[in-house]
Amino acid sequence: MTRARIESLLASFPKLIPANTQHTSVETSDVRYVYQPLEDLYILLITNKASNILQDIDTLHLFARVVSDLCRSADEREIQKNAFELLGAFDEIVSMGYRENVNLMQVRSVLEMESHEEKIQEIIARNKEAEAKEELKRRAKQLEMQRREQQRRAAGAGGSSYLGSGNSMYSPVPRFEAPETPAPITRTTSTPAARAPAFKGTGMKLGGKKTKQAELIDALGGDVAASVATSDLSVPPTPSASSQPQHPTALKHDGRGSLPEVHVESVHIAIKETISLSLMRDGGVESMELKGDMNLQITDAALAHLQITLSSPSTDFGGNNLQFKQHPNVAKFVPGQERVVSLKDPSRAFPVGQSLAVLKWRYAGTDESNVPLSINCWPSPSNDGTCEVSIEYELENENVTLHDVVISIPLPAGSYPTVSSHTGEWSLDPGSHSLAWSITRVSAADDTRSGSMIFTVGGDDASAFFPVQVTFVGQGSLAGVGVASVSQVGGESVPAFSVDAVVSTEEYLVV
Repeated sequence: MTRARIESLLASFPKLIPANTQHTSVETSDVRYVYQPLEDLYILLITNKASNILQDIDTLHLFARVVSDLCRSADEREIQKNAFELLGAFDEIVSMGYRENVNLMQVRSVLEMESHEEKIQEIIARNKEAEAKEELKRRAKQLEMQRREQQRRAAGAGGSSYLGSGNSMYSPVPRFEAPETPAPITRTTSTPAARAPAFKGTGMKLGGKKTKQAELIDALGGDVAASVATSDLSVPPTPSASSQPQHPTALKHDGRGSLPEVHVESVHIAIKETISLSLMRDGGVESMELKGDMNLQITDAALAHLQITLSSPSTDFGGNNLQFKQHPNVAKFVPGQERVVSLKDPSRAFPVGQSLAVLKWRYAGTDESNVPLSINCWPSPSNDGTCEVSIEYELENENVTLHDVVISIPLPAGSYPTVSSHTGEWSLDPGSHSLAWSITRVSAADDTRSGSMIFTVGGDDASAFFPVQVTFVGQGSLAGVGVASVSQVGGESVPAFSVDAVVSTEEYLVV
């Protein structure tokens, strides 16, 4: 269709508008005019007479919503001001004379031209800057302590000179020794690691590698760089806290996460449980399996003849479906009596210097009352092409305290959430395009027992937000297995023993 033909059709439209009628379409011998009043103007759609009138009206309504979304008012000046954006939006709705299958949210997303990679890089940059500031504060505090220590040592060396003169022309340069760091400083050195950013990857970087201090200086600007350079000229460098030797028990290993470490005694009992759980989104348990074992390690041969009395569980976890299995040399439990772990032959002793699995247990079933952490994910699609998702958790098992809880909710492709309320922290996982909701600690003893999050995201498919994946490490035993006392076979109680009870997830899903 030529431009002259289009101008002729537009010029004849005002003469064809009927008066005192509610119809919003006019037909001529060749074309059909479908229009909608918008204050003092009209939105006009010209089609042939063979087109679908219902689809034309729907397209016209989408045009009107785009105009209302891009323009603050429907006057001629505002429309001319936003003409470029309007033409771009109309081109997304109609292409080559045919309606595209898009909604307002998709048109808005195309016009904003948002880049997933750009958002990720911005988040990484902000997190690196925050981490650099924290590291610089720690470094500045450490340098200040070193400066004071040097002044104190220099003053002590000058006052104790064998010449008896405090104004000696020469004073020996004191040998630098790393000052003893008090306990509060030791705790603060681990703060940057605890506040590690959600995105571990680094952005595109050209050239050679920089040292950690150079990265800090670049991130914080020239003024700070000058002050740090001056401090480095006057004060000898001190090894960082991460380079100092650490005690083996202070290291994180075996998937403990942020669980507090346990001091190992001569009699050490390790309780480990793993849970595999599949919850249904509408309620109920699809499958659940809990496996646990108790390992005994004795380092003092004088305590090798002992027996372990288990504590009575506070809840009846699993009922008859919870099955125990002892080591072949360990006596079985006596029904109706306390559960005692001891050797069948009292004259024999447990091995010394090695870990021995003395007890195992297993539960498999679909009883919803045994679920340790309930998850309720409720997507609510709306008419504007978005979906409001409400998700909440609640700790059901009071025998454990959970740490490092991460609830991952998948997101529709190409959509990014707007979080309106949440407990804990949240971040985007670019690898799986999911929202990672993190709760540091969940305990039945305080208000962290339950929490919720509400966010809005583009898309109207409720199934796109499943499966929800949950990971955590816990302190305690889901099955209620604990140690009440440890005593020698002769009846004397063991003065000190340690128990380390850890529960972790093998698979925890809401499908």
